[in-house]
Amino acid sequence: MTVRFAKVKAGHDKDHVYLVIGEDENKVFLVNGTTKKMQNPKKKSRQHIQIIKNLPKNITGHFLDEADWSDETVKCALNEYAASINK
Repeated sequence: MTVRFAKVKAGHDKDHVYLVIGEDENKVFLVNGTTKKMQNPKKKSRQHIQIIKNLPKNITGHFLDEADWSDETVKCALNEYAASINK
């Protein structure tokens, strides 16, 4: 699975960034490592998110092996992404 971040376009969490960990026909499953963890991902309609296509290489490096994904890894990657866009 490729590493994909998504920005929420609608809802009470508008403008929040999440990691996409799964998807089905109409929904995507999002985590942020703090309020939405790997065990209980947020379900969001595809039309309410925007996939972030250009991720820096240092961020995708956190997710080389899917078995190593954890809430801590997700938090670190999201923090690095936030720092990289706020420069």
